[in-house]
Amino acid sequence: MGAKKIETINKYFYLKVFVAVLALAGISIFHSSAVPIAFAQSEAASSEPAESSPVKPQEGEAVAVDGELAEQEAEAELIVPEPVLSPLQLAIKAELELRKDAAKSKALRARLGDIEAHYIASGYEPIWIEGGKPSKKAEDMVEMINLSYEDGLEPNDYDADELFQKLGASDESSLADLEIHLATTSVSYSQHMNAGRLNPSEVNREIVIYPSSLGADSILGNIRRTSSLKAYVRLLAPLTPRYERLRSALASYRRIEANGGWTTVPEGEVLKPGMTDERVPALRARMVQAGLLEGEVTDSQVYDDALVAAVTEFQDRVGIEMDGVVGPGTLEQLNIPVEDRIATMEVNMERNRWMQNDFGAHHIFANLADQVVKVVLNEKTVHAEIIQVGLPYHRTPVFTDELEYVEINPFWNVPYSIAVNEYLPKLRRNPGVLAAQNISLLSNGNAINARRVNWNAYGKGNFPFRLRQNPGQGNALGRIKFMFPNKFNVYMHDTPSKSKFDRAQRYFSHGCLRLRNPLKMAEVLLGEQGWDREKIDATVASGKRTVVKLDEKIPVHIVYLTSWVNKDGSVHFRKDVYGRDNIVADALAKVRGR
Repeated sequence: MGAKKIETINKYFYLKVFVAVLALAGISIFHSSAVPIAFAQSEAASSEPAESSPVKPQEGEAVAVDGELAEQEAEAELIVPEPVLSPLQLAIKAELELRKDAAKSKALRARLGDIEAHYIASGYEPIWIEGGKPSKKAEDMVEMINLSYEDGLEPNDYDADELFQKLGASDESSLADLEIHLATTSVSYSQHMNAGRLNPSEVNREIVIYPSSLGADSILGNIRRTSSLKAYVRLLAPLTPRYERLRSALASYRRIEANGGWTTVPEGEVLKPGMTDERVPALRARMVQAGLLEGEVTDSQVYDDALVAAVTEFQDRVGIEMDGVVGPGTLEQLNIPVEDRIATMEVNMERNRWMQNDFGAHHIFANLADQVVKVVLNEKTVHAEIIQVGLPYHRTPVFTDELEYVEINPFWNVPYSIAVNEYLPKLRRNPGVLAAQNISLLSNGNAINARRVNWNAYGKGNFPFRLRQNPGQGNALGRIKFMFPNKFNVYMHDTPSKSKFDRAQRYFSHGCLRLRNPLKMAEVLLGEQGWDREKIDATVASGKRTVVKLDEKIPVHIVYLTSWVNKDGSVHFRKDVYGRDNIVADALAKVRGR
């Protein structure tokens, strides 16, 4: 026999030994039992003739094989035995099949399918069972589920009590039941912590963000490998100071609830600074409970300066006029039950879970409920100002985009809806309204005389014109606009309606964000590109339309948060003018227990 032939046969022998060892470890290297192609080709390449019948080597003897045996061995299949499942593994497999068959919803069947795939890949090895009993990891997960209310979730949605009872399981059947029940619940709980219970765009079409969570295999794989389950689950929640501050405040408000809530301030006449009123002690107690007034509650009925200052701060924290006067609006806010405040916090924790962790080192953050916009650079607010947002019937949507350019002395292309709903009725009465507002009437791109049009012949769905307001005094966009092109036609801009910024609530636009100090905003955003305030003012004064493209796009995040906690620890609430809190709360109520 040639040396090359013997070398090839020896390689094959050692390969069989290697595969057999892997099989004993439960590891398969081939998707089929066929001889590897590379080896088969190597065997076929040999052209030496067959020799006499071989003698099977005994243990410890040298290998001596003739050509005929080599060919038989080359054609033989490598059979990797199926792993033998223990009684517990068999019970886990059966429990998965049982739960899949019993699943009542498509979503649950899909989730169980993903979980089953993980267990198949892991040979049905348990995650939560160790030494024939529920492990410390199982106990930790059940504990965290019981404490899920700390994140504004409902423990009963994750079968907290039932799982706690199942920690006493001892036989294979009950252990397998616990294993799959806890695995299924852990996936749901982890995904909800990571990206929220709800799909926001399905709950409300005005919320155009698409959070995505980890898959079941990733979650269970991480849980299986981690030595610190509690730390891993905490990492699934939003890794933002905003979320953690609200979570901490929620715990404080739950303690207030457990102690019976806060003092009710009775109704009565408007209470002004310096007045004497029998309701003042209750008001003082309420401010002490809110952490806005130090010292003991006294029986004094004088509405003194210290109490006025506390009430003014309270008004700021709930977004109403800061005048220190306790009228119907302030009284209403004072007497909102702590349970309602907790419910608002829970809704906003859900909103925080929808948001991405990283808004970008340099970004713009606009909270519609607060009517405030901020420019943030490296986690520091470098500019903030109050804004006007969409009217309740022109609600500004929630979405994320990127600021691309700034336009000084802009044209205002009147949106079609405003043209037909607001300007068309005016044109029927007085065609001169456009000229009075410096608006051009365009047809096929050409300017035409509005007085030569029979406006009664046109209406909604039949309006082939475009209205464009020219730059200058009275332009609806003011002197400057900030563009982050999007399908909603929403952007930031100046406005001639400055007096409305003095209101505590500023829902006045058709959906865009109107800025109180737009030239300062331009200075902040364009300063690095050589646009100082002097250059900006000179360009505005020229009256010439000028577009400044940003060297780097800046993320713009438009959110709707009716509760948050500032860095100083102050807890804030805002009225749900758009009714979006109720929509989210109702949607959460519908999925309770699922």
